[in-house]
Amino acid sequence: MRWRPHRLVTTTAALTVAALTLGGCHAQVDGAPPVPTAAPLTVVAPLGTMAPLPERPPDEPAFAFAGLADRTAQATAQAADSGADLTVAVLDRNTGQLVTNRNDRTIAIASVVKLFIADDLLLQVAEGTTTLSPQDRQALDVMLRASDDSAAEVFWNRSGGSAIIDRVVARYGLSSTQRPGNGRWFNTVSTVTDLVSYYDKLLAGSGGLPAEQARIILDNLAASTPTAPDGMVPGGVYPQRFGIPEGLPRERVAVKQGWMCCIGADWMHLSTGVIGADRRYVMAIAAMQPGDAETARRTLTDAVRTLFPEGQI
Repeated sequence: MRWRPHRLVTTTAALTVAALTLGGCHAQVDGAPPVPTAAPLTVVAPLGTMAPLPERPPDEPAFAFAGLADRTAQATAQAADSGADLTVAVLDRNTGQLVTNRNDRTIAIASVVKLFIADDLLLQVAEGTTTLSPQDRQALDVMLRASDDSAAEVFWNRSGGSAIIDRVVARYGLSSTQRPGNGRWFNTVSTVTDLVSYYDKLLAGSGGLPAEQARIILDNLAASTPTAPDGMVPGGVYPQRFGIPEGLPRERVAVKQGWMCCIGADWMHLSTGVIGADRRYVMAIAAMQPGDAETARRTLTDAVRTLFPEGQI
């Protein structure tokens, strides 16, 4: 990914869960570093705004997140000790149980926006308003699997740029997701809870994308490559197995990763995806951290390992 300078202002949003009111793009950004906040508390509650959930088998435990609230608080504190500001959301789609660390700050989601680009394009295909040539389809697959930026740029411009975000936000009801202020796809702003909601509705079909098209996205995410092309790093590739893939080695995962430098003095790393053979769980986890990229990637992976120390949910 090319590093492109711009000015980004990040904010911390309040998260509302049920009736509770709670307090791969690799671009360079210039701006003030985020203001440190106190370590947030953890919330465990049903998420009332999600899509209908799959039916739970009668012999399956009602809640699979025993102890996760405490481990989320631990992961948040450990990240803070290393200078990182962690934001995380994990959803059990069978029960509707959502666990967060109450830090639902908005972030530029970098290459994770390629999900929205693909979703919008595939809906056009489903509705018959566009077609994909074999070369287009190959480019779409590489964009999702290997986080290819050139494909994202082509599809972004072809489909109207920031209007893509407006359409996806409207279809999925993403209340904290916004088009990029400077029109560059990698500066699209969202939150981990919005990203979890997006995945849940993609799986349920309630975001409007037909199942056949949604399967294209999910199958590509399940085939995510170990590295992504990035011309600004030594060797021209960037490791993209941090976070969920490395933290949950005993699970089947379908992931989309994002990273960005530098927001003030910080790296942003974001790991999102669907977890489990039955795609029961959805997670989005991000961290802002000063220092080098390898340390920042390790911080995100360590946080996932703290959340699920057995390497599975």
